[in-house]
Amino acid sequence: MLIFAPKSQYIEIMTQQEIGFAIKERRKKLGINQQTLADLASVAINTVVAIERGEGNPQLATLLTILDTLGLQIDINIKLLDYETV
Repeated sequence: MLIFAPKSQYIEIMTQQEIGFAIKERRKKLGINQQTLADLASVAINTVVAIERGEGNPQLATLLTILDTLGLQIDINIKLLDYETV
């Protein structure tokens, strides 16, 4: 399960497109353009554009940097599955 939201509220998001949309909406709410976000997060503008479109496969560190820059966070819950060995 992937959880993505402002630090005070949690919203479940399942797709890259939804994550990109949430990033774009937060950026617009803050009144900054893509170039400014790219500069603040120290990433290429092409990276911001691709993420907002739900395209590409950004490194987790890059995504976390962009989210932090926007005051957002991502919470990933990983469950260990026990498999019986035969």
